Amino acid sequence: MIWLGFGDKGRKAEISHIALWCNNLEESRHFYERYFEAVLLSHYRNSGTGFCSYWLGFEEGDTQLELMYREDMAQLESSLRQGHFAISVGSRQTVDSLTLKLKTEGVIIRGMPRITGDGMYESVVIDPAGNIVEITE
Repeated sequence: MIWLGFGDKGRKAEISHIALWCNNLEESRHFYERYFEAVLLSHYRNSGTGFCSYWLGFEEGDTQLELMYREDMAQLESSLRQGHFAISVGSRQTVDSLTLKLKTEGVIIRGMPRITGDGMYESVVIDPAGNIVEITE
C-alpha cells in the first residue's frame, strides 16, 4: 500500500479496478467467469455513446475488473482504446486535492474531477510512461 499524506490521518491508496477493452464483451466476460471464478457485479450501458461495460469481482480482495466495449471501437484511435487502472484515495476531497497537486507539478491531466456517467467520482491523469490512471474516491 502507498501512504498518502492527506489530512492528519492520511489514507492508504489501493487499486480500485483494472479496465480492459474487449472486441467481444460476452466472450471476455465468460472467460473470466469460467477460468477465474469472476462474478458479474453490474452492467453499464450508455446508449448515447454505444459504450458498455461489465464489472466483475473476485472472491478475494476488493479490486474489480471492468470489461469495456464500444460499438465504434474499430474507428477509435488506438490512444482511446488504451486500458487503465484506477486508484482509490478515499474521498472526493482527496481526489480534488491530489489532482490539483499533480497539475501544479506538471503531470498531464486528461480529465479534471467529475462524476462519470456510471456515477463514479474521478479524475484522469497520465503517468510518466503514458499510462492512464483514474483517481477515484
